[in-house]
Amino acid sequence: MSGEQKAEAKGEQAKGKLKETAGRLTGNERLTAEGRAEQAKGDAREAKEKVKDAFRH
Repeated sequence: MSGEQKAEAKGEQAKGKLKETAGRLTGNERLTAEGRAEQAKGDAREAKEKVKDAFRH
């Protein structure tokens, strides 16, 4: 996995976690859901890159 793509995936996961936490603290269900979705997107991106790496080696 390239460093840039890995950082992007981790950034999405962190951003999602922050949104989810902020949503929970404020009682905003939409923000909580957005945070979860963003985390899932980051997880999927990371998994995709790991699969690509597995086929390269």
